[in-house]
Amino acid sequence: MEKWSLMTLTVLLALTVRWTVSLGSYSGAGKPPLYGDYEAQRHWQEVTYNLPIRQWYFNTSDNNLLYWGLDYPPLTAYHSFLCAYIAKLINPDWIALHTSRGYESQPHKLFMRTTVFVADLLVYIPAVILYCFSLKETSTKKKASIWGVSSALCILLYPGLILIDHGHFQYPLSLGFALWGVLCLSYDWDLWGSVAFCLALNYKQMELYHSLPFFCYLLGKCFKKGLKGKGLVLLIKIAGTVVVSFAVCWLPFCTDMAQIMQVLRRLFPIDRGLFEACMFSSPPPCSKLANIWCSLSVLIKIKNVISPQTQLKISFAVTFLSLLPACIKLTVHPSLRGFKFALVSCALSFFLFSFQVHEKSILLVSVPVCLIINEIPFMATWFLLVSTFSMLPLLLKDGLLLPYAVTTLSFLSVCTASFSILEKTSAEDLQLKPFSLSLRGYVSWLKSFPKIVRSLFLLSVTLMGLLSLASAALSPPQRLPDLFPVAVSLVSCLHFLLFWVYFNIVILWDSKNSRSQKKTS
Repeated sequence: MEKWSLMTLTVLLALTVRWTVSLGSYSGAGKPPLYGDYEAQRHWQEVTYNLPIRQWYFNTSDNNLLYWGLDYPPLTAYHSFLCAYIAKLINPDWIALHTSRGYESQPHKLFMRTTVFVADLLVYIPAVILYCFSLKETSTKKKASIWGVSSALCILLYPGLILIDHGHFQYPLSLGFALWGVLCLSYDWDLWGSVAFCLALNYKQMELYHSLPFFCYLLGKCFKKGLKGKGLVLLIKIAGTVVVSFAVCWLPFCTDMAQIMQVLRRLFPIDRGLFEACMFSSPPPCSKLANIWCSLSVLIKIKNVISPQTQLKISFAVTFLSLLPACIKLTVHPSLRGFKFALVSCALSFFLFSFQVHEKSILLVSVPVCLIINEIPFMATWFLLVSTFSMLPLLLKDGLLLPYAVTTLSFLSVCTASFSILEKTSAEDLQLKPFSLSLRGYVSWLKSFPKIVRSLFLLSVTLMGLLSLASAALSPPQRLPDLFPVAVSLVSCLHFLLFWVYFNIVILWDSKNSRSQKKTS
């Protein structure tokens, strides 16, 4: 009973924070001609309600693809249609074909904000609460109750997701479905987990960031059960579930191969090259994206020396090689713990090395990090702070400085109070004990490791704070107009590279996965 009461208060606090943030500005408010992501979502409602399905993804006189053309999978389009149906009942002007372009009003803002709020309440928040209920990291029920509530509070107050969903404007459905997939797999409901992840992938194609860990974990379970017996049966069931799930989602487009190919071209416009995911943004995408290619472009103008096709091949090769070790480990030694860490590592590999990355894509790494905040609270909190900071140029552009400052400081305070993060910096607390044992005798400073880590954390937080203040309060030199966005992206990218090394070390040197798998077998 006490646990339910605490969880209820946690959810109420999370909803209050979300609604308060939603009262402020949103992406592209009052900025014609393209406005921003808010207008993109409204425009998709306009298109899906007024045009037949066969025209949703095609360039026509009624559907100019250069003006926020639909470029997400069918489930996003169906969701837009559902929202549009409700909008039509309230005020037809909100989705009137052509004449509603750039529509802005307080009632419409309230409606749009409410649709995000409802999506959060129905899909994402329940998955977080149920996941935290399933945590069994402590021996006593009382401690487990406090542990679960603390995890839920920190996850639901993660500022990055709140600011993007309820400030900038975005729906949390794909991440919510993915979280339901993780939750189902944690209870060995493999088929339901497969369905949930298929829904996530058919809502946003960026869920490919999580696809390999799901695939490798389920394939590894089939191998362990034996491909001549129960494992083969499970593999066939999972394959059938995935095929049926995709078929249902894509059914209206399966009548014509040209329809399918056009949707795929919209989902994966590879001709744009590495940096064109934010084609309508200002400053240019490369000045504010914290991945390796945009950071390198500060020194080497990759777009000028390498052709788009070669960029694609290099990006694919580096991404594949960077996530291969974690995927092999997960397939050979499948465990729920290894699965969650692989979700982090693989998503971070995609963010750092793949093509057409948006700064918001860091949320695909952050949500899996939230799932392990109870295991490595110090590193998880650090990463989540950096991930929010990496989106600072976007947040400033949307007028979200005050919500950014308040939610970030609140999140840091809650994590510090809930997990005493500054006291959990030993090699054992950071899951680095196996790795440190392999270095003992070679590295003399391992004894002072906790102090070094704490010092680096405080230095990092101080640097992010100073850059945040400078970005908000100072004008850059005329010769370097993108100085602060570039500084933010470079600092964030350096952090992410170090985090990528850290998470892979934890995965590759971890012996708990193997032991837990043997016990399960």
